[in-house]
Amino acid sequence: MSRWEELTGGTSGEDYAARFAALADSGKDMHGEAQFCAALVPAGARVLDAGCGTGRVMIRLAELGYDCVGLDLDASMLAVARRQAPHLPWMQADLAAFDPAELPGGADFDLVVAAGNIFPLLAAGTETEVTKRLAAALRPGGLLVAGFGLDAAHLPVPPSITLPEYDAHCAVSGLTLVDRFATWDAAPYEGGGYAVSVHRAQPGG
Repeated sequence: MSRWEELTGGTSGEDYAARFAALADSGKDMHGEAQFCAALVPAGARVLDAGCGTGRVMIRLAELGYDCVGLDLDASMLAVARRQAPHLPWMQADLAAFDPAELPGGADFDLVVAAGNIFPLLAAGTETEVTKRLAAALRPGGLLVAGFGLDAAHLPVPPSITLPEYDAHCAVSGLTLVDRFATWDAAPYEGGGYAVSVHRAQPGG
């Protein structure tokens, strides 16, 4: 069982969506992750939203002209995503067990985004396997973007992964660190409890 399932019981979709709706109503910008991704790859690029949840990031990317696929294990979250954007492809699968080749359009994504503390909320011991599968979904030279908390102040669960550990999982998966930021607004990372990391897949030969 993933740390997310232990935390929520897989029934938190409506509550999660309501919390972000309230933040949006208060005037907070809800599209930082999508804008960050849009600065990395041009409109029309293929994007896999890994751990898409209720679809907030992917729906915005689709509005901006990206060819998106959403993947999540939590049925309650996907139910919200499908209700909000029934025309988009939402797939239910475990990030540690999905076959990238079976995704709509195949394993040829320009960018994979894992927002929302995906890695700290994985089942313990599956981090390398998840990273390998996300890397396998990328075209040669494609990008993996992951933002997650590193300390108790930025996580709903005890911290479980460090940046050196994450970089090691990526290296084993054939990914090289390109850049690292402190926020989705691309503020420079100078240490701290949250990081957005950009890794690149090996270019084609």
